Amino acid sequence: MAFDLSTPINTALLLYILYTVQRILIPSNNVSKDIPTEFKNGYSWMPKAHPPTLLFQNYTPRTLQPFNGENGQRILLGIKGVVYDVTAGRNFYGPNGMYANFAGRDASRGMAKQSFDTEMLTPVDQPLDKLEDLTQEEIDNMKGWMEHFSSKYIVCGRLVENDAA
Repeated sequence: MAFDLSTPINTALLLYILYTVQRILIPSNNVSKDIPTEFKNGYSWMPKAHPPTLLFQNYTPRTLQPFNGENGQRILLGIKGVVYDVTAGRNFYGPNGMYANFAGRDASRGMAKQSFDTEMLTPVDQPLDKLEDLTQEEIDNMKGWMEHFSSKYIVCGRLVENDAA
């Protein structure tokens, strides 16, 4: 049984084998010199600008209040003493978002009770809500929200009582 190059199928197979061997032995080094700035053909891209660093710090209800996402500001919210930077979820927590009333506030009671009502928010000039009247189901619900936020957003501080005025 001889290999006959006069038949087109044998010639095509030989050319394919030679091309494949050449690609294996001499791989292409065509790496783009441009750094992609948006998602197009893959997952390797760089943002146009890195967000400014936010240092871990203590917040009071008053100092947390300005971080409500208005005028392009960061969006922070607190749950049971932990402050999360939820700026990446601006569509949800920013102005006109579904959870906008929690931005810049202690959202513990509202998250526990699954309520967006403004009555769930403790006024910023009052002590932090102790959450003593919550049921076990509501506490578990709040813990679930904390797990969700911890896995998705940056923990950037602690929510502490207002300084004595």
